[in-house]
Amino acid sequence: MSRLDVELDALAGLSPAQLREKWNGFAGVCPPNVSPGLLRRLVAQHLQERRHGALPALIARELARIATDGVRTEPVRPRIELTPGTRLVREWNGQSITVEVLANGFQHADRTWRSLSEIARHVTGAHWSGPRFFGLTSHA
Repeated sequence: MSRLDVELDALAGLSPAQLREKWNGFAGVCPPNVSPGLLRRLVAQHLQERRHGALPALIARELARIATDGVRTEPVRPRIELTPGTRLVREWNGQSITVEVLANGFQHADRTWRSLSEIARHVTGAHWSGPRFFGLTSHA
């Protein structure tokens, strides 16, 4: 058992006054006015950060922003609906790959396929996301 594990286990037996004292010992400021259970978790977090390092500043800022906003602002990607009759064309290694959307799958090279990913794998010989291969999703 590591020293950190021993310290974390010992937190369970500390009184609220002892938790506040431990907080003062490493934070140098008065502990926040929170329940003993939450203070115990905050002290545990500090001990873990001291041992393993804190979160990168960018992630800490994003978490703080999410906590204050209550809403995560992520771009909404529109869902592309493929209707039967739609043709998808992709240039690959000098070849033009054409796929027709069917009601029950996809037509390519005189064969019906269940998914675009199967076609992408057949064409490239490698695992690809079919929608990504055919340019239906972003590369991010």
